[in-house]
Amino acid sequence: MSDDHIRQLARAAGLAESWTDALGIPQQVSIGSLRRILDSLGFKTSSFEDLEDSRRRLGSPSTLPPLVTVRAGTRLTLPARVGGAARGQLTYEDGSVATLRFSMRGDKLVGPALDRIGYHRLEFGDRQLTVAVAPTRCVTIQDRAEGKHLWGVAAQIYSLRRPGDGGIGDATAVRQLAESAARHGADAVALSPVHSLFAADPGRYGPYSPSSRLFFNPLFADPEIVFGSERVAQHRGDGGPQEGAPLVEWRPAAEGKIELLRRLFKDFEAQDVPNGTGPARAFEAFLRDGGDLLQGHALFEALHGKWLGSQPALGFWRDWPPAFRQGLLRPDDPEMAAFLSSERATVRFHQFLQWLAAKSFEAAQRSAVEAGMKIGLISDLAIGMDRAGSHAWSRQSDLLLGLNIGAPPDEFNRAGQDWGLSGFSPQALVATGFEPFLATVRAAMRYAGGVRIDHIMGLQRLWLVPEGTSAADGAYLDYPLDDLLRLLALESHRHRAVVIGEDLGTVPRGFRRRLSDAGIAGMDVMWFERNRGGFRAPARWRRDAVSMTTTHDLPTVAGWWRGSDIEVRDALGLSSPGEAEQRQSDRRRLWRAFVAAGTAEGAPPPPEDPAPAVDAALGFAASSPAPLMLAPMEDLLGLTEQPNLPGTIDEHPNWRRRLEPRAADLLDDPVVARRAATIVARRP
Repeated sequence: MSDDHIRQLARAAGLAESWTDALGIPQQVSIGSLRRILDSLGFKTSSFEDLEDSRRRLGSPSTLPPLVTVRAGTRLTLPARVGGAARGQLTYEDGSVATLRFSMRGDKLVGPALDRIGYHRLEFGDRQLTVAVAPTRCVTIQDRAEGKHLWGVAAQIYSLRRPGDGGIGDATAVRQLAESAARHGADAVALSPVHSLFAADPGRYGPYSPSSRLFFNPLFADPEIVFGSERVAQHRGDGGPQEGAPLVEWRPAAEGKIELLRRLFKDFEAQDVPNGTGPARAFEAFLRDGGDLLQGHALFEALHGKWLGSQPALGFWRDWPPAFRQGLLRPDDPEMAAFLSSERATVRFHQFLQWLAAKSFEAAQRSAVEAGMKIGLISDLAIGMDRAGSHAWSRQSDLLLGLNIGAPPDEFNRAGQDWGLSGFSPQALVATGFEPFLATVRAAMRYAGGVRIDHIMGLQRLWLVPEGTSAADGAYLDYPLDDLLRLLALESHRHRAVVIGEDLGTVPRGFRRRLSDAGIAGMDVMWFERNRGGFRAPARWRRDAVSMTTTHDLPTVAGWWRGSDIEVRDALGLSSPGEAEQRQSDRRRLWRAFVAAGTAEGAPPPPEDPAPAVDAALGFAASSPAPLMLAPMEDLLGLTEQPNLPGTIDEHPNWRRRLEPRAADLLDDPVVARRAATIVARRP
């Protein structure tokens, strides 16, 4: 086998043989890396026979895929290699039927243009497939704005306070923040991820490393939504010490919350279920709707709790006894059947937790809209999943379990980045009719008016790193971008949800244009809006992006102006030489941009007085032509510390800081209210 044979196979599998670094210099992926990645994709290369078999499986498939996508108003096109009849019968979602005629054009069968949006069933010869007819674009922010330039707040859910929260912000605190923000003219609340983490291991609280993106973190549930305050109070313990703490104490607060929910569950099973109450009927309907996906997730949570508590602790499902490693592939195994029988109540408890969380966020979004918000909640969809989590265990064939999502080496991370997350297999997406992707998108949109997709470049390509190697040994793998964008547009219209794509960092050429054409808003963050002379005037920011002062991974305005971020990174050995001097120069440049934009005047304040810079920055970002400006709560409050410091784990209190005062009162502070009024006045 020659290197050329390996590279040909890599190209056929969608792997890029080369990439361009941050300096614009082309880099070649080594043959060794390509072989390791191909092996992880299921395409063996150890012998010539393996290579031929892999090449054959990557060749033209002889069957139709279970789902094809087409943009409304364009012709339906199928691969001619599948053969079949020259006509097909299309059954629309409403049950009406149409006969479609196809003609051969080159290597394609071309049918008529389709204009009825939805998922329709095509019977073609002796085969069936789903035809997803998508609108041209997603529902845009402009569609929801009705002529207004909107603004909203961005908040970390855990940081929000309310009486009785047990030390962790929840969906009711979100509701209270939304109602307060609406009174100040806001139309959206962008949230940190609500994805399920690990109920048995509350020390794993990073929101962007979820166990599953299909389900909720039950710690964000408010049981009073279902059972009322009096009934919950009968089972509530003392959450006072955690509620008043400046940081979330995840383990004790989570254990206290789960214990409360466990007592409520026992009471529910004893009082509601035998009597067939309204909540009991609603829960049973939730179980039916959740089906195998919900059952699989709850079973994982029960098993994870069992094996994590064993000696030795087995937190990764790969280390569990063989009968329990295969997800739901072996439900009839005697050991698994015995566990399901003995732990039925435990599995049902975790289903109960998901029901409470779903009802809580449903209520929060309903309240936001009733308060007058045009969008309401904006959920956050993480780029991948923890390979030790629920999705990786229960749906193993969906994912690329031998490969981790990351980023190639660049000027900020010379060694590259390995995020330790698993992503979808593009081959599995096509083979399953994109069911895993659709389930994920629907979960993100179900109780929200919009979704922010983290690292949205992953719709086109992901940098994948073989387990056990360095991040520099990765390569880009292509994804079916056209199909994914069409399905996003279709689900966006189904849910009336706007879509925002986090498009910061290295972006493929032409990708932002594709997003814009698809009605997906990008993100313009003040720190990155620069030109050779300094900071770009807000009038020159994009009209098809959301404007922000900062994000959860970047310094707050007050922290940046003070230089606190440099001090923290310097103490941790993460800073670069000359940063402090460069910051002095950047302060002058940013202040000049503020003055030119009319959001500040006079000389810049000293570093120890960041409040004028915070005021000016919020007005600056609000002055952009963006259809939506999102103000982080940390900047509205003028806080110094950022929620997360990349490159740290325990060295910095990431994902733990709580806000003062209570969520219901955050925007009523005179300084915060004045800043909110400035934003409203600056929205063009």
